[in-house]
Amino acid sequence: MSFVKSKVNTTPIEDTVFAIVKKAKEAKAAVGAENVVDATIGSLYNEEGTIVAFDSVFTPYNNIPKETKAAYAGSFVGNDSFRDQVYNWVVKPSGCSLAHSVIATPGGTGAVAITLSEILDEGETVILPEIAWGSYKLMATMDNLNVKTYSLFEGDHFNLTSFKETCQEVMKTQKKLLMIINDPCHNPTGYSLTIEEWKEVVAFLNECGKQVPVVLLNDIAYIDYAYDLPHSRDYMATFDAFSENVMAVIAFSCSKALTSYGLRCGAAVLLGKTQEIVRGVEIVFEKAARATWSNVPNAAMDNFTYVTTENYDTYMKEKAYYVDLLKQRSDIFTSEADACGLAYYPYKEGFFVTVKIEDNALRDRYHEALMAQHIYTVKVNKGIRVAVCSLSVDKTKGLAKRMKDILNSL
Repeated sequence: MSFVKSKVNTTPIEDTVFAIVKKAKEAKAAVGAENVVDATIGSLYNEEGTIVAFDSVFTPYNNIPKETKAAYAGSFVGNDSFRDQVYNWVVKPSGCSLAHSVIATPGGTGAVAITLSEILDEGETVILPEIAWGSYKLMATMDNLNVKTYSLFEGDHFNLTSFKETCQEVMKTQKKLLMIINDPCHNPTGYSLTIEEWKEVVAFLNECGKQVPVVLLNDIAYIDYAYDLPHSRDYMATFDAFSENVMAVIAFSCSKALTSYGLRCGAAVLLGKTQEIVRGVEIVFEKAARATWSNVPNAAMDNFTYVTTENYDTYMKEKAYYVDLLKQRSDIFTSEADACGLAYYPYKEGFFVTVKIEDNALRDRYHEALMAQHIYTVKVNKGIRVAVCSLSVDKTKGLAKRMKDILNSL
């Protein structure tokens, strides 16, 4: 006898990230934090090993009246000021002129989840990169969707051939396409597509759009940590070439941008050729938001608007310090990996570097061997994720060589 719906995956969830985080904490308690490399945490940490919470974000948040924090938002689709500012922050700098709307969501995760649940019907297939954030697949499974993956890389660049072949294969069996491209600052490899690659993707989506409706889900969770921040949104201008049968949903995360992971605030930005196209999706997303989470935290939305407008200079200065620190750490790891021959997937920017281990059986043995030496990382498909976002500069130095030596010993 079962008390849940029949078409649902009832296998207990095993969050490998939190499981390894726990092991790292236990190791620190047993042998001392100074003897442990904890490269598991997907949040920004300072050099002292403490999570970063921007003063420019939390000082104004703490000054928000308790009544504002207690109150419902102005609407279940989000406060108007927040929705306007998300568009101004995310899309407007690119010059993209598509029709648009914004739906407030509980984090970027909410934007991804609502897109998966409301775009495809049960039994249909979502297209994912084969190296990706694991929750994409979990969400798809909970919505009774199938998953088909494309190879992310061909050499040191985006594998457009595999992407095209995968989309074409899915079009043979269903009359709609939904694919996820996590870019820029891909989790977990740190890759970012070039403008030329984006132009090729858009041109191909238009070709697909001659046969079926196409929805691109662009997850931009880490965009505000791009190393060339002034040009991080430029690629969105390529979306202006969309045909009327292609649209985008951009999943934006205030959690990452503002180091406010626990406040659960984000947005789904809808972009399409006409307002009619956008409105058709917006109606369904509005109802899904009302039926699922009802409200996104009122104060979190107001704080995002304040921080990115009135407190802009202070916020950008503080964030720039940590972006530079992140670049220092990633430069150390990748340059030392190059020197010792530790292979990693093409990295350009972002929180993570992923060591390339294409044999998952070898990856599993390697992961265990690393932990035996008190180096804690996260397994991903065909690789080992190293969270440079949470490693101090000192802990990053020499890490690649240690990891290479351990790999050679297997």
